[in-house]
Amino acid sequence: MKLKYPFDSSIKHHLLIALGLALWVFVFLYFTEPFDVNELNGTEKLVYLPGYGLVAALLYIGTLPFQYWIYKKNKNVWTFSSELLFIFFFIITAIVIIRLFYLQFVVDWHPNAHSLFYHIKSIILPAMFTILPIVVICRFGFGKYKQKKLEDQKIEIKGEGNYESLRLLLNDLICLQSSDNYIEIFYLSNNTLKKSLIRNKLSVIAESFPELLRTHRSYIVNPYHFEQWKTEKGKHSLLLSNAIEAPISKTYLEATKVVLNFTTA
Repeated sequence: MKLKYPFDSSIKHHLLIALGLALWVFVFLYFTEPFDVNELNGTEKLVYLPGYGLVAALLYIGTLPFQYWIYKKNKNVWTFSSELLFIFFFIITAIVIIRLFYLQFVVDWHPNAHSLFYHIKSIILPAMFTILPIVVICRFGFGKYKQKKLEDQKIEIKGEGNYESLRLLLNDLICLQSSDNYIEIFYLSNNTLKKSLIRNKLSVIAESFPELLRTHRSYIVNPYHFEQWKTEKGKHSLLLSNAIEAPISKTYLEATKVVLNFTTA
C-alpha cells in the first residue's frame, strides 16, 4: 500500500492530539458511565477517571517514537500502510498499558479483578472503539492542514506550453540549467533527486524568482542548497546538494560572492 496518506510530523500538533484525547476520555467516562464506572461515587470518578485520560494521552505520546521511526525509515514519506501500522501498534500498546493501569491503580491486584479475556473483550476494546475515531480524525485533519500549508507555499515554474509547469517547494528546487530552448530543472521529491524538462528561457525564470541566484548564462541556483565553493585552474563553480556542480562565469562572480557570503554568514 504505497498510497500516500495525510501526515503532519509536527510534535506540537501530536501533543495537542494527546491533550484532546485525555479530555475526551475523561468527559466520555464521566458522563456516560460505561462498563463499571457507575459503581464509582462522585469523588472516586474525579480521582480515577482523569487517570484514564492521562494514561490515554501518555500512551499516544509514548507511541510517537515508533511513528517517527516509520517516517524516517520510509525517507520522510507517510503512506496508508504506515498509518495502519501505527494504529495497530497503538492498539496493542493500549491493551497492555490499560490492563496494567487497571490492575495496579484501580483494583490493586485484587484476586477478583476482571480476567484478561473479559477485560479486553468487554472493556478495553469497546473503549478503544470510542478512542480510535478521535485519534484517526485528528491525525487526518492535521495531516490535511499540513498538506494545504505546503501546497500554498509551493512555487510554480511555468513553461511556454499551456500544460507545461512544475509546482514544488522553493527549498526542494536545487538549480536550473539552460538546454537549447528548454530548461532542465533539478529538484528533490521525497528526498530523491529528480529532473524535469520545460520549454522556457532562463531569463524569464530569473525575473520571476529573484530569490534564486544566476551564476552563469546557463545556470540559476538556489542558494539554500549551496555546500561548497570550488576553484580549479582559475575557474569557479559551486557544489550544491546531491553532488550537483554549477559553474560561475566572470559576469556573475562578484554578485555570487555577495549573495553566498550573506546567506552563509
